[in-house]
Amino acid sequence: MNPSTLIGMVASFFLLAIVLFFAADDPRQYVDWPSLGIVLGGTLAATFLSYPLKEVFRVFGLIATVMRNERMYTRNDINELVLISKLWIKGDLHAVERALENVTNPFLRTGVQLVIDQTKEEDILDLMQWRILRLRAREAAEAQLFRVMASFAPAFGMIGTLVGLINLMSLLGGGDLRAIGQQLAVALMTTFYGILLANLVFKPVAVKLERRTEARVVLMNMVLQGISMMCERRSPALMRETLNSFVEHHQNEIFDGRAPGKNGEESSLAPQSNG
Repeated sequence: MNPSTLIGMVASFFLLAIVLFFAADDPRQYVDWPSLGIVLGGTLAATFLSYPLKEVFRVFGLIATVMRNERMYTRNDINELVLISKLWIKGDLHAVERALENVTNPFLRTGVQLVIDQTKEEDILDLMQWRILRLRAREAAEAQLFRVMASFAPAFGMIGTLVGLINLMSLLGGGDLRAIGQQLAVALMTTFYGILLANLVFKPVAVKLERRTEARVVLMNMVLQGISMMCERRSPALMRETLNSFVEHHQNEIFDGRAPGKNGEESSLAPQSNG
């Protein structure tokens, strides 16, 4: 599991435990199934109305994605690019093709294959930039789905509050304190559930997905730069230093000042790009 996600989950449960067991006389009063049903049911209904069915069903897979401790192997990609560039400069096409078979990054593999096929550099860069834009747009839409759900949840919490208050008003004349208390609980708990789901589930997942996309885009742009240098038959040593500098330039923006893995080889914020 992603360490930061695990820490966030533990902190969230700890916070709720404090609220339930130390700030309330009876923790069971925070469990109200009708209120939870109004918020979850309303949020899901509005989401199904807003998005195609197949996109809504991807919600569960995306949650699993942010839970995983995914890695991107930046150092491996740099080493593979430098090795292939050396073989390419030597003119050993068969060795390049053999090395290409061991490349696990499909975005890198596509770029190298286009270079081998003698495709014009501008055409290669246009195609690879289009793939980066496509990935960014697709994953931005995935994050936006959770941001939309985060806006729906508090709204349906307010709807539940209005329902509870309306029912409460109709019971005031009867003097049934138990029924009045139940309706007041629905009125308050729906807002509580809506805010809780929006700020502890939907928004954090959206932010995680956005950060994941930025890390993937940085890796893809690094590969793009390497392919461009390979097309120009630039020195492999210069390529290595350029790509290392390219990654280091973006680390402060992507990794929040946290030290990278051993020898800079791995990061837990993004997987290897799949183009």
